[in-house]
Amino acid sequence: MNPEADRLWRGPRWALAALLATLGMLGPFSIDTYLPAFSGIAASIGATPVEMQQTLSAYLFGFALMNLFHGALSDSFGRRPVVLVAVAVFAAASVGCALASGIGQLVFFRTLQGLSAGAGMVVSRAVIRDMFPPADAQRVMSQVTIYFGVAPAIAPIIGGWLFVHADWHTIFWFLAAIAATLWLSVWRFLPETLHHSQKQPFEAGHLFRGYLQLGADPRFILLALASGVPFNGLFLYVLSAPAFLGGHLGLGPTEFFWFFVLTISGIMGGAWVSGRMAGRIPRRRQVRHGFVIMFAMASVNLIANLLFDPHVSWALIPIALFAFGWSLNVPVVTLMVLDLYPARRGMASSLQSFVASAANGVVAGVIAPMVMHSTVAMAWMALAMLGVGLGAWLWLRHRWPDTIRLEG
Repeated sequence: MNPEADRLWRGPRWALAALLATLGMLGPFSIDTYLPAFSGIAASIGATPVEMQQTLSAYLFGFALMNLFHGALSDSFGRRPVVLVAVAVFAAASVGCALASGIGQLVFFRTLQGLSAGAGMVVSRAVIRDMFPPADAQRVMSQVTIYFGVAPAIAPIIGGWLFVHADWHTIFWFLAAIAATLWLSVWRFLPETLHHSQKQPFEAGHLFRGYLQLGADPRFILLALASGVPFNGLFLYVLSAPAFLGGHLGLGPTEFFWFFVLTISGIMGGAWVSGRMAGRIPRRRQVRHGFVIMFAMASVNLIANLLFDPHVSWALIPIALFAFGWSLNVPVVTLMVLDLYPARRGMASSLQSFVASAANGVVAGVIAPMVMHSTVAMAWMALAMLGVGLGAWLWLRHRWPDTIRLEG
């Protein structure tokens, strides 16, 4: 924690949480806003559905790759410079997407968006731990998750409206405008929270040793899997939204928001409860509650899809409650990751995001195209990915119980 934290931010804590959440929202916003326009973009540039799916996977792999460096760069050069450069690159990439005339150009600029979009999410986590002790950090992390949930809820509504009333190019012009506004807000309001005594040298050997230390620590890997892979079970439905919502449930582009509103309501509700629990119950018990909810909802989702034809009246509810369970867990597990190596919090946040984003890329490019033809196959896959995260948590609890008992 920065020893001068009390002097860095004079405003209310919720305002800092809102600014950090807005930084983190840039990534999911750039996914969810253009999903309702998939078919229109494909028709406009002559792309196949498989080629359009690659605009998602290219974004996610770029997101994952650069996530390895956002945090390490912020540990060396400071939080502010990394965020400002990344948001500027994202704005330029959004303009490139708006001007793209073919699938190759669109994939290239989507990759550039992915390379830059993760900085806000990675660095904001480090900023929170720079500024607050553990219990307060969990509360702020929960507030960030609540605000963060607004973007995926409203993004498809905005994207669908822009697509129907203007055209798909307008969606990317809109993203560029958001990035420009966010850059000005960060430049004006976000303080530098990395204390000069905590800066790390930026050189290849130091970075390699840091990543080796983190990557070789089974506690880190298990925590990253426990927080990231269950989210892939939820994200599978987001990535498959055109097929799941438009094909299986028969919703139009302007009706996609029902899925996102319910799912994000689950995320925001779980985050609110997580913040209320901070400092009141042991962390391990809170994580257990989250996994119980996720397992129950994933099982109900599978059974319902095996017994009934998919219908919008029930198909979205288990997914929303699964999201509630996941967001009950994620502030706690994320803080556990950051506190494993206090001197390398930026790097730890980077590597955690890399694990999750790489898995998202695999889901987008391989798993989603493989299962999105069937709601039963999607439900099986979501349950299987939850099983990976649950297994990682149970192994950590069995082998390194002290890691999850630290309440400090």
